Amino acid sequence: MNPMTEQRSPSRQVAVTGANRGIGRAIASRFLREGWEVWGLVRAPQSLQLESTGNGILHPVAFDAADERSVLEAAARLSREAPALKVLVNNAGISLSAPLAKTASADLARMMAINFTAPFLLCQQLMPAMAKAGGGRVVNIASTAALKGFRYTSGYCASKHALLGMTRALALEFAAKNVTVNAVCPGWTDTDMLSASVDNIVKASGRKTDEAREALQKMNPQGRFVTPDEVADVVWFLAAAEGARAVTGAAYLVDGGETL
Repeated sequence: MNPMTEQRSPSRQVAVTGANRGIGRAIASRFLREGWEVWGLVRAPQSLQLESTGNGILHPVAFDAADERSVLEAAARLSREAPALKVLVNNAGISLSAPLAKTASADLARMMAINFTAPFLLCQQLMPAMAKAGGGRVVNIASTAALKGFRYTSGYCASKHALLGMTRALALEFAAKNVTVNAVCPGWTDTDMLSASVDNIVKASGRKTDEAREALQKMNPQGRFVTPDEVADVVWFLAAAEGARAVTGAAYLVDGGETL
C-alpha cells in the first residue's frame, strides 16, 4: 500500500530526509503507521514506496543532500505546501572511511555537505516558521561518531560532531520558542551503510564477509547490530511524545552500550 494524498492532517506533518532506506525508511514508516502526513525527501522521489497499515499520507519530495540548490528547493516546497510542519528529521547521511593521508578533499566536502550543511540549511529555512506557528520538534540522526573518535574516519567524525554541535546550539536558540532540537546517535545499525563498511573491511583486510560483520558486532556489548526500527522508536518519542516536551539539546545513544 502506498499512502496517497486524499486526506490531509495539517497538525501532524513530518519531513524525513533519506526516507527511502535504512533508518530513514523505518522512521517514515513509523509516522505513516501513526497516521501522520509524511514528506519523504529522497533523490529519486518516483521510487519511494512505503508500506503502511495506518491512514498516513506520503508525499515524495526531490532532494539531493549534496546539492545546496536541491536542498533549498526542497525547503521552499515544504514552506509552500507544508506550512504547518511540526517535525523535521534530518536523517540523510553518508560515511566514507580512509586514513588521514588518503582522505580526498572531495570526499570530505561531500560528507560535510550531506551530514552537516544540508541539515543546517533545512533548519535555517524551516525552524523559524515552526516557532512562529507555536512550536515544533527537530531530530537530527547523528552517530556514536558524534561523541567519540574512530580510526580512519576523521572526516565522518568531524561531520557528525558538527551536527551534534549545531543541535545543541539550536536547542538553546529555540528553547523559549517551543521548538526542541535533539540528536539520536545510533551505533552499528543493520543498514546499507553497515554493508558498505563491511565491504571496506573485506577489501582492506582480506577477511571474509562473515568475519568482518562479526568484528563489528563485537564492538556492541550486546553482541548484535542495532535495528532501524529501534532507532525509529527513539525518534518517535522525541518527535511526538508529550513526555519529550522538556527534552532538548540531548544526544540519545542507541548503541547497546558501545560508548560506555
